[in-house]
Amino acid sequence: MERTFIDQIEKGQGEEVCLRGWVFKIKSFGKFGFAFLRDKSGIVQLVIEDMEILQELKLEMALKVIGSVMENDKAPGGFEIRVSKIEIAGKTYYDLLPFSINQKTVNATLETELDFRYISLRRPDRRAVFKIQEEIVEAFRNFLRGKKFSEIHTPKIIASGTEGGSEMFTVNYFDRRAFLAQSPQFYKQMMVGAGFESVFEIGHAYRAELHNTWRHLNEYVSLDVEMGFITDEEDLMDLEEEFIKFLYKHLRNTCQKELDLYNTQLKEVVTIPRISLSVAQEILQEDFGKKSPVGTLDAEGEIIFSKYIKDKYNSDFVFLTKYPASKRPMYTMPDEGFEGMTRSFDLIYKGLEITTGGQRIHDYEMLKSNMKKFGLDPEDFGFYVESFKYGMPPHGGFAIGLERLTMKILGLENIREATLLPRDKNRIMP
Repeated sequence: MERTFIDQIEKGQGEEVCLRGWVFKIKSFGKFGFAFLRDKSGIVQLVIEDMEILQELKLEMALKVIGSVMENDKAPGGFEIRVSKIEIAGKTYYDLLPFSINQKTVNATLETELDFRYISLRRPDRRAVFKIQEEIVEAFRNFLRGKKFSEIHTPKIIASGTEGGSEMFTVNYFDRRAFLAQSPQFYKQMMVGAGFESVFEIGHAYRAELHNTWRHLNEYVSLDVEMGFITDEEDLMDLEEEFIKFLYKHLRNTCQKELDLYNTQLKEVVTIPRISLSVAQEILQEDFGKKSPVGTLDAEGEIIFSKYIKDKYNSDFVFLTKYPASKRPMYTMPDEGFEGMTRSFDLIYKGLEITTGGQRIHDYEMLKSNMKKFGLDPEDFGFYVESFKYGMPPHGGFAIGLERLTMKILGLENIREATLLPRDKNRIMP
């Protein structure tokens, strides 16, 4: 008999189905009992009259179940399964689970959950995070394909850094020194000039930063975009704003059950405010007595300013624009209208930066000159710089941190909750 997933069961009286999953809960009443079966799609109540079989069952045992669908308004989903046959598909060999899977609270630290990730992800609420994440990726891909962007896959073992070598992991590459990529920046720009025009990539990025905070990882998933034939950075912000609106609609259509688990409501995004960094710093200083670091906002400033934007514009998002050249990579386009500033931006979402982007320098001579201003030798970036000799169009792009976006959508407290198997300063297993 072909398998039926729990969310595919119809309320057909007497229909026989074959289910597979894990034992979620067990209740015995003497002459009969209930077991609750959980698969990736949901949970269903099993009615078991064979007490010998019921006594053999153990939490998290993997089962194959054949039974008839019976309507029962008191059961989850309004129906239950009257069991005719149970097969144990996967035995258990534990004395005690490391923490609760079937209770509302886990009663374990986040570190313990991460140590036993293969157990914690059996909880429907923990797995819901990654359903949301899966659909973010799906929306990102579908949105950009609809705009005629091409998906690319660039190397993660590279010869030189895009943003400097101090925060890069080194790799012994056949007795040569190589690095793990911080981003696909050079390659996605090259692909714009190679004729793809507009590209995107969903891939891992690596940062050898000695931090251990609630919002940082050393390996994360980056949603990268590079767009050719733009006018300026406003085109890029327009594109990302349109994507955010598309994403919210997509998640409401595909993940309402998962959003409800976290009491998350995704209200319609109308317009995302765009405010220059200098103005944001002035507001923080004058209205909140908060002094900002030179050329940026610190974590506290992002949170305070986001609350200001929420109160003033009723928006969870804000674009911060016009960052100084000293705080942006050497390939960032200077803004001729604001001395020392660049055509760049960050997107702040509920108090956290989730995107950095901007227009790039596309002129060969201008790029070389800017590299020298940064104390860099263009000869060290040979293949990258060479690609600008052959009619590189005006272009720019941005990158969204997938885990940060997921965390803020669901209101999670730590980015590791939105990471399948986190890698940070202290964790390299499992």
